[in-house]
Amino acid sequence: MKLFSLFLFMTVGVFTGSKHYFKEEASITSVEIERINNRVDEIRDMMKIDHKYNTKIAFLVDMKVPSGKNRFFVYDLEKNEIIDQGLVAHGSGSETGINGMLKFSNEPNSNCTALGRYAIGKNYKGIFGKAYRLMGLDESNDNALKRAIVLHSYSAVPAEEQNYYISRSKGCPMVSEQFFKRIEKIIDSSKSNILLDIYY
Repeated sequence: MKLFSLFLFMTVGVFTGSKHYFKEEASITSVEIERINNRVDEIRDMMKIDHKYNTKIAFLVDMKVPSGKNRFFVYDLEKNEIIDQGLVAHGSGSETGINGMLKFSNEPNSNCTALGRYAIGKNYKGIFGKAYRLMGLDESNDNALKRAIVLHSYSAVPAEEQNYYISRSKGCPMVSEQFFKRIEKIIDSSKSNILLDIYY
C-alpha cells in the first residue's frame, strides 16, 4: 500500500496541482522506494514502543543516492507520501576514493557521517546560523552530541539537483539554505521530536 501511495503521489501529483518542491522530471527509483518503505516500517515499529516522537512526519536520508541528487526526504507518515526532498551533504571523512562508495563512523574527529536514527533537538545559533542539535539513538551514532553533529544549512549546498558531487561537511547533514527554510518550519511547529534516519 505504501509503495502504491508513493507512486500515485509522484505521478498524479503533477496533474492535480499537489504542492511539492521537486521538479516534475525528478524521479525516485523503485529500489529507493523499497528502501524508504523498509525504513518507514522500522520507524513505525520504534514508535509503537516509544511514543515520544512525532508520528506524523519523519526525515529520511538515503546515503546510497549520489550527493548531487535529492536524498533527504520529508515523509508524511499519515498519508504515506514524500512531501518534500532536497540535497544533503555527507561528511568529508566518508569519502573512500571509490566512486559511489562511502564509509561511515561514529568516532570523534573522523569527519564521517554516522548512520542511524537521530532525534532532532533544540536549535541554537552557530557558525552556520540556525542549527538543530541531533541526539543519536543507535550505537552507530550515539556520539552525535559529543561530535557536535547537527542539522544545518550552508550556502555552498545547491538548491537544485546536479550531475556532480556537492560540498562535504565535517559529518553533519548539511542542506541548502532554501531547503533548510522549508524543513525548519516543520521542525519548529512540531510539539515532539522528529526522527531523522540516515541509512546506506
